[in-house]
Amino acid sequence: MKYTTLGNSGLNISRICLGCMSYGVAERSDHAWVLDQDASRPFFKQALDAGITFFDTANFYSAGTSEEITGRVLLSMVPRDQVVIASKVGLPMGPGPNGSGLSRGAILTQVDASLRRLGTDYIDLYQIHRMDARTPWEETLETLHDLVRMGKVRYLGASSMYAWQFAKAQHLAAQHGWTRFTSMQNHYNLLYREEEREMNPLCRDQGVALTPYSPLARGRLARPWDDQTGRSQTDAAQLQRYQDPSLRAVVDAVSAVSAQRGVPRAQVALAWLLSRPGLTAPVIGATRQQHLADAIAALDILLSDAEVQQLESPYRPQAISGH
Repeated sequence: MKYTTLGNSGLNISRICLGCMSYGVAERSDHAWVLDQDASRPFFKQALDAGITFFDTANFYSAGTSEEITGRVLLSMVPRDQVVIASKVGLPMGPGPNGSGLSRGAILTQVDASLRRLGTDYIDLYQIHRMDARTPWEETLETLHDLVRMGKVRYLGASSMYAWQFAKAQHLAAQHGWTRFTSMQNHYNLLYREEEREMNPLCRDQGVALTPYSPLARGRLARPWDDQTGRSQTDAAQLQRYQDPSLRAVVDAVSAVSAQRGVPRAQVALAWLLSRPGLTAPVIGATRQQHLADAIAALDILLSDAEVQQLESPYRPQAISGH
């Protein structure tokens, strides 16, 4: 395993992050394909055995049961201080207008609930799942800063938004002496490269870690264009994304490089992502042992300039997705 720091902080993390959205209680999830505690245990062990130290979940995933499984399984295998646990806040966790969002009340309620579910007294990286246009940035940022001062949270992260919105948040935090965001978990892969226009350069300039989700476009980059899976036929987000016919040429390019190298498509797509400027650690979902194996193997693949050009040249601009 290879390691790096989370942006310009001193926190060391593995260059692969295990995303834990795939683990939860199906009856409490929007996703029928989630794995329960016993089925998920081998993936945590595989990750730890490979040297992965970075694990990402959210209160919203499977109505909190992803956090429960992540904390229970992970901390039964390794001391707390040997892993970096990331979670999120902001998406709906209850009825009514205060059951979601980034108000002071919502954040303070939800961080305590996440800590209970995870079975820990601190969260290494606490991320806003999306920005909340109903709540002033000042209220959100001051509350997050208070969590850091309380010791409940050690670092702050953000997720998909427009670059100007993120720049405004960082400026306000600096202006008031509040804790700034250390990472950006955005939507970025070979089929969706719109983040290269503004967000990625902003983060590189400011020393903010890039920890993108959907690095394989929900599996679309790991199989032929016309192939379907149970998840691809039921995943609402995938049914909305990656449908532009022009993207077939990108998938075909991945297949061609994969065939030339004699390695799985997933390794090629992840090797490209890992080589992008400022890229810190992609969040990898795993429901098969091969998923993590491919991610780990991708760390050692160095694509040539010609291969990068082959992979990138078919791309056409896409509608903004993920905000």
